[in-house]
Amino acid sequence: MKRHIARLLSVVIAAASLTSGCSLESLSESSGVVNVVIGYQSKTINTVTAGTLLRAQGYLERRLADITTRTGTKYSVRWQDYDTGAPITAQMLAEKIDIGSMGDYPLLINGSKTQANPLAHTEMVSVTGYNSKGALNMVVVDPDSTATGLSDLAGAKVSASVGSAGHGTLVRALDRAGIKGVQVLNQQPQVGASALESGQVQGLSQFVAWPGLLVYQGKAKLLYDGAELNLPTLHGVVVRRTYAASHPEVLAAFLQAQLDATDFLNQKPLQAARIVAQASGLPQEVVYLYNGPGGTSFDTTLKPSLVDALKNDVPYLKSIGDFADLDVSGFVQDGPLRTVFGARGLDYDAARAATANPSLLGPNFLDPALASELWLDGSDTTQTLANPTSLLRAVRDAIAHGAKVRAAYVPDAELGTRWFADKAFWVQDGQSYRPFGTLAGARRYLTAHPGGVAVNYQQALGGSL
Repeated sequence: MKRHIARLLSVVIAAASLTSGCSLESLSESSGVVNVVIGYQSKTINTVTAGTLLRAQGYLERRLADITTRTGTKYSVRWQDYDTGAPITAQMLAEKIDIGSMGDYPLLINGSKTQANPLAHTEMVSVTGYNSKGALNMVVVDPDSTATGLSDLAGAKVSASVGSAGHGTLVRALDRAGIKGVQVLNQQPQVGASALESGQVQGLSQFVAWPGLLVYQGKAKLLYDGAELNLPTLHGVVVRRTYAASHPEVLAAFLQAQLDATDFLNQKPLQAARIVAQASGLPQEVVYLYNGPGGTSFDTTLKPSLVDALKNDVPYLKSIGDFADLDVSGFVQDGPLRTVFGARGLDYDAARAATANPSLLGPNFLDPALASELWLDGSDTTQTLANPTSLLRAVRDAIAHGAKVRAAYVPDAELGTRWFADKAFWVQDGQSYRPFGTLAGARRYLTAHPGGVAVNYQQALGGSL
């Protein structure tokens, strides 16, 4: 009898939620506690200011506690961690996640899929991080692969998460190069990583931090840098419109907290990287590759160039499956963020117009296209060098004095992408040494500069006198 009553009660509650236009989540708020459920990706580290770092630092909870002190309303925050943006969208469709963060292609899929459901309908309210050239997505191959360029993957199997930013980069790069016959296997990043290691696939195209992680671990080498496309890539935040309308103070608190996390990361990138590494399980050196100075631009503003990039992504999404038309201009809403900027006394329009990376490496007089960074083991700080040649000298001197290099970072001489010095392809040109993320990039330089000579990392170290 008790079971029958319990089942009947569940049916009544479900019916009430449907007829009243309220989700079960909102019904639970009748207790006087406002719930906010946040979907994030701990290992997609360009969303950390709306996910991993934000959660670890407790910024949102403190912002909501301030509201509780003023109004008496109580809030309960629940964090849900996923590997990609797709399950976050599925949960938002089911009205079980209120705020989520993900990459550009998943953002558009989110907006497209949720727009038919008034309770799930989302809008994009901020950016977490972006790269103006598209360096956030890369294609890697086995370390022993003979492939030296994308054309070598013709007829091969490549792992990618279909509909992800990594997949979009692969499809666009293959299309631009006119390469046919690549078989894409739809796999989650960690599954694809295992498939690459076992030889089941010949390449893997993914978003951060997977390419850098696999290369750092010696399980892959970089074949193609998405920056070659020279198309902006970004990650951002979406919110269910009905939730934002019912609880605008929660959205405002979230955006305030995201600004808190963004400021912290840009001002203390090494400390932030350590926090993210501990929370995500990623190596600190990999997190700092992307989250360090000169890596991802962590900037919350919805820049026109990024909105245009989203609009240009729509044809790709239509080409890979059933994608309902989406009014990108209507999907992107910067009103809440503008209000938060105003509350902090900040000029939103000026911030939106800025294009420089907020976390540049070293003093302002250093050229960001050359500035490099050395991180010695046991040190709580890093050393900034004016250029890659100077970094090589610093590494050589440190080793000569018995120090152990934890990580060394250099900008790709062609594309500007921040990369591991010991994983780069080096070219000696006179007294200068130039690093490239890919062998193809180094060869393009050598073709244009026949006086240059290809050298490996150890040779570059020994010759940097």
